[in-house]
Amino acid sequence: MNTIGKLAGLRALMRENGLSAYVVPGNDPHASEYMASHWCEMQWLSGFNGESGTVVVTMDRALLWTDSRYYLQAGIELQDSTIELMRESDIDCPSVAQWLTKEGERLKVKGERFVVGVNPEMFSVNDFQELKEKLESFNFQLSSFNLIQPLWTEDRPAIPGDKLYPYPADYAGETVESKIARMRECLEAKVKSQKSKEYALIISALDEIAWLLNIRGNDVEYNPVVISYAVLEADKCTLFVNPEKIDTPAQNYLDFNHIDVQPYEAVFDYIHGLRGTVFYDGARVNEALYEAIGASKVESQKSKDVRAVNIQSPILVDKAKKNAVEIEGERRAMRQDGAALTRFFKWLEETLSTFNFQLSTLTEWDLMEKLHAFRAMGEGFVEESFGTIAGYQGNGAIVHYAATKEKCAEVKPEGMLLLDSGGQYLDGTTDITRTIWLGGRIPQQAKEDYTYVLKGHIALQTARFPRGTRGNQLDALAKQYMWQAGITFGHGTGHGVGHFLGCHEGPQNVRTDNNPTALEAGHIISDEPGIYRTGKWGIRTENLITVIPAKQTKATTTEDEWLTFETLTLCFYDTSLIEMSLMTEDEIDWLNAYHVRVYKEIAPLLNADEAKYLARKCAAIEL
Repeated sequence: MNTIGKLAGLRALMRENGLSAYVVPGNDPHASEYMASHWCEMQWLSGFNGESGTVVVTMDRALLWTDSRYYLQAGIELQDSTIELMRESDIDCPSVAQWLTKEGERLKVKGERFVVGVNPEMFSVNDFQELKEKLESFNFQLSSFNLIQPLWTEDRPAIPGDKLYPYPADYAGETVESKIARMRECLEAKVKSQKSKEYALIISALDEIAWLLNIRGNDVEYNPVVISYAVLEADKCTLFVNPEKIDTPAQNYLDFNHIDVQPYEAVFDYIHGLRGTVFYDGARVNEALYEAIGASKVESQKSKDVRAVNIQSPILVDKAKKNAVEIEGERRAMRQDGAALTRFFKWLEETLSTFNFQLSTLTEWDLMEKLHAFRAMGEGFVEESFGTIAGYQGNGAIVHYAATKEKCAEVKPEGMLLLDSGGQYLDGTTDITRTIWLGGRIPQQAKEDYTYVLKGHIALQTARFPRGTRGNQLDALAKQYMWQAGITFGHGTGHGVGHFLGCHEGPQNVRTDNNPTALEAGHIISDEPGIYRTGKWGIRTENLITVIPAKQTKATTTEDEWLTFETLTLCFYDTSLIEMSLMTEDEIDWLNAYHVRVYKEIAPLLNADEAKYLARKCAAIEL
């Protein structure tokens, strides 16, 4: 079926079940950003392959909500689908709930009922309850139905069955026993005043399970996680996973760490039988799991000896603060990554100078494959941390551009290339963006754009701030120079990064949205401002930085603890793109010092020719 056929099939099921609208979010049951293809229902239905989106289908309309990162991509992929694009980052765009209530009011005038259907496994508790309350305030109804499953049958991928494997404490920096003990202390403190001391924590986020139990897997592309659920109690910890995923070494490891194992689907019955205080993170646990607590979908009818409590996951909070072993591992991974990028850029420069473009073509896909090959040479490399974005010229302006072998641009020895990539190493996770000029005369606007981005990029990673500062308070540092020029960008300035886990993690970030999470020592975030000119170029510069204590100064007038950032990423910048008249002496000094460090740490991993190339790229510049 094409998209139009799929929508027709969905509408037929909606009629059978008395639904006026059906909502298909780009989620899986584990609140994952990157999902196993088995759960890519939004993508399957719409033909839009972005990572973020929600489809709403009524009897006469179909709409896709996505943010500004995907506007250009969605505009292309939704052509001829009859699905309308809703630009959710635009100020005047209604939310899904707002649009649904207006649609319900329209049908109410015509004397029709308005019932919205969703699959509760694909909605977090918080999102489900928010939508339900909004609809019920207008006397509309939210009902649970899985209507995609009966439609998506023949070509639906199976839930992955790859083996899980232990992740040694030598890499993780802490044993399973220590992590579980700390989580139990946290939960016990929360039930201290309760009559019943029984408690359980439902864990559904795959990265949290991987971190807590020091396990990894190959179930989700770019993310070394295991499709599973877990429940932590006072006297035991249970992992719910398909038995085929556990071989003898894995079983021995789980037994050694006193981790019980049950089948993946058994989690619902198990949760049904929990008593005492049942903790869950409503932002990450799905509605279907919540409804299993106390054997009732209705809170008022839940068993009196069960108390469901919505909390921010303590695992999420602890996982974000990297220990000394993890940070040192990240530094090693960055050296491997920097060597791979040096080899790649050297290869690209030489290829562009000798390639016969009249006889053959060089494409964005070729660049992606070559970079992967160089990364694979690195010690401890496992896979990429996300799909490489190689955006040549105007494609670089598509924030989450995804070239394919069949559909990609030719790369010529002229113009701009934006390269956003990363690797998963046993030592850690990398994420870096560099924008380079491939040849020809550099437009003045390109130099100014690049320099505004670079200045903001430097301003953020050199920031000094008191403990308790939140990422949104620092966001303007990265945007200040482009704002003065009347320029901005729609994506976040920085996201948290996992340790041999997800390239994107929370709770910390740097963006305009108000996030109550303060930046703490051990947090790793990206620093990636950008400027995007449709049809011309995209410019983004990204390093990973980690929060560290700052040295006290004599000028300090308070007793506050001060923090700053250590730059982890090691790769040169394209200094040919810098408009020197916009730079300050301090910025030039920082850039030169950074390039000295890059050469010092990366050159020992290179051969003589590669080191010579790196020395040229790291040469000092002057105002």
